[in-house]
Amino acid sequence: MTSRAPLESVLALLRAIEGGGGAAEIAPFLAQDYTLSEAPHLLAPAGATRNRDDALAGAEAAQDVVSGQRFVVRRTTCEGNRVVLEAEWSATLLMDLPHWDTGDVIRARVASVFEVRDGRVISQDSYDCYFTPPSA
Repeated sequence: MTSRAPLESVLALLRAIEGGGGAAEIAPFLAQDYTLSEAPHLLAPAGATRNRDDALAGAEAAQDVVSGQRFVVRRTTCEGNRVVLEAEWSATLLMDLPHWDTGDVIRARVASVFEVRDGRVISQDSYDCYFTPPSA
């Protein structure tokens, strides 16, 4: 993979995810020492920290959980190798999850801070705010 500018690398990763990318499609965008740190959110109340292998396994497993992932990027800020991205994320559920049923469109407002080295993401700190359906 040729070295890209940091923002281009992050946007290419998002497009691979939108394309239904599993581990093989996501791997070229992640450095070997990649780490993902998720702040606590509705689906992971304790938050989570994952290494590259964990993230790739998650990308593979996501194919059985959601389809049609989309990111609508609202704003980006870049400084050196750091990219801060705000986006609206959505996907259609392929299985029931707490708060949602199969076929529901799940949505979140996301903010992520990426560090990029040599065209690959080395770290990602994510802050996701999921929208829940109104109570019946």
